[in-house]
Amino acid sequence: MYDLIIIGGGPGGVSAGVYASRKQLKTLFITKEWGGQSTVSPDIQNWIGTPSISGPDLAKNLEAHLRAYAGEWVTILENKLVASITKKDTGFTVTLEDGSAHESRAVLITTGSNRRKLTVPGAEEFDNKGITYCASCDGPLFSGQDVVVIGGGNAGFESAAQLLAYTKSVTLLHHGPAFKADPVTVEKVLSHPNMTGIVGAKTKAINGEKFVSSIIYEKDGVDHELPVAGIFVEIGLVPSTEFVSGLVEFDDYKRIKIDPWTQQTSVAGIWAAGDCTNIKYHQNNISAGDAVRALEDIYVHLKTK
Repeated sequence: MYDLIIIGGGPGGVSAGVYASRKQLKTLFITKEWGGQSTVSPDIQNWIGTPSISGPDLAKNLEAHLRAYAGEWVTILENKLVASITKKDTGFTVTLEDGSAHESRAVLITTGSNRRKLTVPGAEEFDNKGITYCASCDGPLFSGQDVVVIGGGNAGFESAAQLLAYTKSVTLLHHGPAFKADPVTVEKVLSHPNMTGIVGAKTKAINGEKFVSSIIYEKDGVDHELPVAGIFVEIGLVPSTEFVSGLVEFDDYKRIKIDPWTQQTSVAGIWAAGDCTNIKYHQNNISAGDAVRALEDIYVHLKTK
């Protein structure tokens, strides 16, 4: 019986793992891979304390940090996926896809989410070669260049606003008849002289050689080709929460509902942090902080119960 099982090897899970070891909680740390979504980013410039680091190097540093502190307190299971969590009188049973089962008094879920990918011709070929899913991570790489944002919700407009600070121009393409972002946000972003928003624009294909050179979109039955160096995709996230479906409460997007004061879920004894939760903003630093807050609350829960 462990005190705690942490699920997920991104910034949130690793931060919680380090704190769990320092607080001497007997912990099982389960992850399929290290680093989270940012492993695909060639240059991360907003990981606090490190001016510039690649996604793969961030993943290596996270793993090294946890292993340095794990000691006798944190047992690491890597290359493993969780299939389900079952509540018991004494705590929880976490069953892995390989059939093995592990018991704990508390569970922290930090499994994150995956960006919904483009599926048009060229999207897979030019992934990380001009197509990116994180404006705050990769935007500065396109300084002084023409870029496109695909998506008409708040995330799309927030990305566009960030990009306007250093790109030559931003064109936002939205497939629907009207933008879904808050009206005040739409008005403010579209008022920028280097910003263009187009509704009813269906993305058809991405062109290029070694890197993206243009995007093809259809509007009113006519195909248009727009020369661009970068394409930022904001068409939604798919949270990695299937294994707790029916156990904890979800929002409409299948993200885990949490109490932001403690990170506790609707089930006593289960906490969640990071992109798998119904928080407003998604960043590595936010995930790490939320997981630390959860760990502090878990420690109080375990030591006072």
